[in-house]
Amino acid sequence: MTADRLYYVNQYQTEIDAIVLSCKQVKNGWLVELDQTLFYPTGGGQPCDLGTIGEVQVLDVFEKDEHVYITCAEPIPVGEKVHCKIDWQRRFMLMQQHSGEHIVSGIIHARFGYDNVGFHMGSDTITIDFSGEISYEQMQEIEAAANEVIYQNLACTVLYPDEQTLANLSYRSKKELSGQVRLVHFNHIDLCACCGLHVKQAGEIGLIKLLSTTKFRSGSRIEMLCGQRALQYMNTIFEQNRSISALLSAKPFATAAAAQRISEELKNAQYRCTCLENELFARIASEKANAGNVLIFEKNLTPDALRRLCDAVLHTCSGICAVFSEKEGGYHYAIGALDGDLRELVRSLNAQLQGRGGGKPTFAQGSVAADRTSIEAFFVPYLER
Repeated sequence: MTADRLYYVNQYQTEIDAIVLSCKQVKNGWLVELDQTLFYPTGGGQPCDLGTIGEVQVLDVFEKDEHVYITCAEPIPVGEKVHCKIDWQRRFMLMQQHSGEHIVSGIIHARFGYDNVGFHMGSDTITIDFSGEISYEQMQEIEAAANEVIYQNLACTVLYPDEQTLANLSYRSKKELSGQVRLVHFNHIDLCACCGLHVKQAGEIGLIKLLSTTKFRSGSRIEMLCGQRALQYMNTIFEQNRSISALLSAKPFATAAAAQRISEELKNAQYRCTCLENELFARIASEKANAGNVLIFEKNLTPDALRRLCDAVLHTCSGICAVFSEKEGGYHYAIGALDGDLRELVRSLNAQLQGRGGGKPTFAQGSVAADRTSIEAFFVPYLER
């Protein structure tokens, strides 16, 4: 006996009473079958419904051998009449996503002839894979056309055509179908074989937002959001832009230009800083001329600045140059020499001072979790040579 699938009768119904036909313990809960169900099982790219049966949480819903099974957190007595309630916010959100995907896929198929070859409704976004390449400019046009469908509030209907009628229809499908085929139809936009749940009117979707288009295999992958998710995304972007606007003392529509200006100013400042550092490093290198092995401590050096200082000094000191700059919990280092092999020194340094790093025989960079006194003590034998 299979359950009556009331989610296909009225996708807006949220509560029913049902009889428990079976309940079996499984690895991740109890597997329950009802005489009638509102709980949609995972299928057609759409995640399952969640909700409650009585006071028991529904963890999963799936279909197997034409039976709809509901995984519950606790056992429910067989034969008991139970009150079932779906998580409507989740159901409606998923309907918005799925219907939006059909509209976008239908528009792309009509305009470019590309097929939808992959579809994933994730916990954050939807991704759709198409058989041809879609540019960013084309994506913007598709988004505008998809939202025009929402403004027109086009109807979505479900058709169950007989075999003869089906043979004369042009519809989208990822595979060859047999038996009764369920078609989802958005007027003048899309006709697609689908077992999922959809809104009745396109206006219920509210908003379709296409986030990105990227090359994927021999075609494109579009990432998108619909309805509540799209609104939440836009609200998050709005709040972030509002914060950036305040930080940059720029109007909301001028934040990109303000960020570009600050980026250029930062690049110029970094260039001036590098030039000043190089002047300082040249002076230090001159002071260390022919000093032999040297150990240098300098504050606030980046790994790149460490490398540049070490390189400048090792060309004048006629020995090994080791430069250290303090960081939280220890020091960054750069060690170099014009010739010889520093690898044994670096291995010993890392072992004794809880260090990490390495490089070439004549140059190494890394960090140690040690204080200045310990570093100086390690280098005493080298500085006495």
